[in-house]
Amino acid sequence: MSRDREKLKNGCRIERRDFLARAATAAATLLAGLAGACRLPPRLKMSRFHLEEATISEMQQAIELGEISARSLAEMYLDRIERIDHRGPAVNSVIETNPDALAIADSLDRERRRNRLRGPLHGIPVLIKDNIATADRMSTTAGSLALVGAKVPRDAFVAAKLRQAGAIILGKTNLSEWANFRSSRSSSGWSARGGQTRNPYALDRSPGGSSSGSASAVAANLCAVAIGTETNGSIINPSSVNGIVGLKSTVGLISRSGIIPISRSQDTAGPMARTVADVAILLGALAGEDPSDDATSLSRGKTQRDYARFLDRGGLRGARIGVARNYFGFHEKVDVLMNEALEVMKRNGAVLVDPANIATARRFGSSQSEVLQYEFKAGLNEYLADLGANTPVHSLEEIIRFNEENKEKEMPFFGQEIFLKAQEKGSLKSETYLKALGECRRLSRDEGIDATIREHHLDAIIAPSGGAPSVIDLINGDHGLGGSASVAAIAGYPNLTVPVGYIFGLPVGISFFAGAFSEPTLIKLAYAFEQATRFRHPPRFLATADLLA
Repeated sequence: MSRDREKLKNGCRIERRDFLARAATAAATLLAGLAGACRLPPRLKMSRFHLEEATISEMQQAIELGEISARSLAEMYLDRIERIDHRGPAVNSVIETNPDALAIADSLDRERRRNRLRGPLHGIPVLIKDNIATADRMSTTAGSLALVGAKVPRDAFVAAKLRQAGAIILGKTNLSEWANFRSSRSSSGWSARGGQTRNPYALDRSPGGSSSGSASAVAANLCAVAIGTETNGSIINPSSVNGIVGLKSTVGLISRSGIIPISRSQDTAGPMARTVADVAILLGALAGEDPSDDATSLSRGKTQRDYARFLDRGGLRGARIGVARNYFGFHEKVDVLMNEALEVMKRNGAVLVDPANIATARRFGSSQSEVLQYEFKAGLNEYLADLGANTPVHSLEEIIRFNEENKEKEMPFFGQEIFLKAQEKGSLKSETYLKALGECRRLSRDEGIDATIREHHLDAIIAPSGGAPSVIDLINGDHGLGGSASVAAIAGYPNLTVPVGYIFGLPVGISFFAGAFSEPTLIKLAYAFEQATRFRHPPRFLATADLLA
């Protein structure tokens, strides 16, 4: 732990108080005591800034008013991580904090004093998933003990873009180990390095996966915003069950270089936040071409520097939205929430095409598994080769051996049958692989999303993101009932989930998805829906779900 961090842990922690509601004499007495105990700068003593649920714009306003600084903001989050994440109620979403975070914050405060602002993320703390490389004093392990001690040669493109934008990388978040691609019987949010992440709405419930820690941390107000990654549902699912906004971007909009891979045809990174506005701000900082990722060449001329300009309260008016009813029906209470959401959209001027089913839904299973296994082996071996001698393992084969030799720690609950299947695959020139890849693209794109949008002249398609989070089950693994993330994930198209309500106090999300590089349209529609409903409320860290809610 750094000296600054130790001082923070042992020093005075001020919780938010409504000083204005107190009598003048009592307030003066309280402030005098606090000043003596903590020696805070005078400009911070009467701050009206409330950390919980604060947005990026609210944080920037508070910094401009002198109520907080980048350093004090980082300190507040680090303190909250220590109290809520690591001690009690022990959400366990942050696998590691950045020992240089406060020094970085100090540097950004000095830049601000010299009127050198890098943009809307200047001084804003961000947490990133532990499969995103950072060439600093933090590790990059995908939650696996096999990569403890590995040194990456450079920042991932995403991490470099965050630093360039002035964000403070506050730490790394826990995840479903290897981004949930080791076993079909895994528990979302569990990794050998980080243990089990919990859902802050009910601590015995799943945080979803594989971007579990990123979602839970945002929901629990342990960071301003976070970065997740998705191959198939790994941003949408945890965002939905943690009551936040998550955007799975078009493959090619955000570079994957430096991210521990699963699939070159489906992997992407994306922003996770409590509001659509903050997702839009963060997306603008992440998008861009990268010579190290050929897929980003597809985004040329389609990337926006400012996605916040598409935030439109009236964005639903006149929009043609298709209702993919063939993703409904897995839970009657989810259907109730979705049907209520449709009424909201109609009242706000949307033209609903109901139903607008995706004819190829749920027909990708075997082909997608084939594609992912081939691409995982090739991509992981390539990633490890780039580390050179700076890693204890150098191939998927060696990781499999490591896991067998460390069964007690690595495989106490579930195995590595997906790894074993992937290891058996050949090269990406294999006819079997190419045929499976072609089938996935045809079913998800040509005969799937594209066909549905074309047939009904749609701006977007909506469907339930998933159900309420299930109880954590380390013995049997996850128990998901349904969801709609796969079709956009396999197509490589964007998908944006926002809260649609609660079942017994547990969050549920609604997904907006459309064709490639349609992020501006999805942001406009989702923002208008969010502003019309404002469903999100912060978690209460209950031990179990409130069945009377």
